[in-house]
Amino acid sequence: LISILSYFNMWAWLTDYSFVLVVSGASLIGLFSGVFGSFIVLKQQSLLGDSIAHAALPGIALAFLVVQMKHPLVILVGACMFGILGAVVISTVVHLSHLKEDSAMGIVLSVFFGFGIFLLTIIQRLPISQKSGLDTYLFGRAATLLKMDVMVIAVVGCLALVPLFMFWKEWKMMIFDRDFARANGIPVFWLDLLLIGLIVVVIVLGLQTVGVVLMSAMIIAPAAAARQWTDSLNWMVALSGVFGVTSSVIGTTISSIYSHMSTGPVIVVIISCIVIVSLVVAPKRGILAGVWRRYLNQRNIQGQAMLVNMTLFAEIPKDPFHAHDIAALTAIGRGPARRALLALKKQGWVTNPDGDFWALTADGLLEARRIQEDTLET
Repeated sequence: LISILSYFNMWAWLTDYSFVLVVSGASLIGLFSGVFGSFIVLKQQSLLGDSIAHAALPGIALAFLVVQMKHPLVILVGACMFGILGAVVISTVVHLSHLKEDSAMGIVLSVFFGFGIFLLTIIQRLPISQKSGLDTYLFGRAATLLKMDVMVIAVVGCLALVPLFMFWKEWKMMIFDRDFARANGIPVFWLDLLLIGLIVVVIVLGLQTVGVVLMSAMIIAPAAAARQWTDSLNWMVALSGVFGVTSSVIGTTISSIYSHMSTGPVIVVIISCIVIVSLVVAPKRGILAGVWRRYLNQRNIQGQAMLVNMTLFAEIPKDPFHAHDIAALTAIGRGPARRALLALKKQGWVTNPDGDFWALTADGLLEARRIQEDTLET
């Protein structure tokens, strides 16, 4: 394996300290974003992640202005405070006005982001050297991750997972039936606040890697892709985390191979490709699966119509098993008669005794009468 990796010049990357550091940080962000993004997608609050990410920008700028340094914990605290403030403002606007939630999210997103850009402009004019690189939080720069940054991401992210598993059953109940959860004495309001707080923390953790502008994609895309493959919350959360890690590893590797290519945007492109593939080929919810189901339904309807028509034809000669010419069956039917008859023959409901003459079997007659009875009852 080492020889193969060395041949493709990949062994040097896998053993490179900076590469391993960036891959580790990006993979952790992908994992935590995928896990918590599942709850946002199921709650149909996809714009919430985008709003919180943009709302965190002025918190980053103010935290820097207060301490005059880019310490990861200080930046994290400032971004979390404004992220939570943004979520509180959204909830307050919805409850105190006639605006809907999406409108409130749009307002918070634009106002907070504009304020953040204004503060960054002021910071760039300050005569201090620590200001350099602060604008990386806009679009992300994974290459600037340090060992301290990765440790903060790992520790804080793992701590955020603790309440997730502690209140797993309650959040699961809240997502699918809030009224039932409230009737069972679950503190829905406080658990909602806790979940939003955890989501804010995860979003803030990924700002340096992916950036304010693209972080919403890391929150929503893995969960949206996972939703296409399963109807189980457990599997959705697991798949979402896997998709997040996969896109992070592939995106980091590609950006390392090609110089002058930002890691964050490449990661987002990879996870977008995973979403597109999931939308197309997922076995239950995919586009191809939907087309196949419609085809089977159409063929089933054509077959049922053919059976009923053959019983109506059989009333003329008073023989339910009388064979009829396919030309006559085509004249009274809809769609390709031969294809419907061949499908019915495979099921043992019609027979082809001579040439293009087709007749009902005993099982086919019973099935046709069942269809007629169901139609009358409907």
